[in-house]
Amino acid sequence: MLIDVAGHELTAEIADTQGTRNEGLMHRRSLPENHGMLFVFDYESQVSFWMKDTEIPLSIAFIAADGTIRQIEDMKPESMASVVSRRNVLYALEVNQGWFRDRGIETGDKVVLPF
Repeated sequence: MLIDVAGHELTAEIADTQGTRNEGLMHRRSLPENHGMLFVFDYESQVSFWMKDTEIPLSIAFIAADGTIRQIEDMKPESMASVVSRRNVLYALEVNQGWFRDRGIETGDKVVLPF
């Protein structure tokens, strides 16, 4: 699915079930440029991610129901450390590490989803 992240087009795989959210980007060796995974939750809440069995360095954006990016964090491959949203969010978007920074995308910017 194509999404608009602060004016930048991104192809996102959707993880909207417990199984797909649990698997995420585990066991992959690479992620194409301008691709990512959008995690869609059932309701707004604080969410937590880790990088167990994930070899790709990733950045994650925690996104509110209205599409506002609330927080952006970098995550280390294979790390068991939890990365937690500081506020309730409905979405999380994982991309190659540095993707947000390289495009000047910051907290407060908007993600436009086709649903």
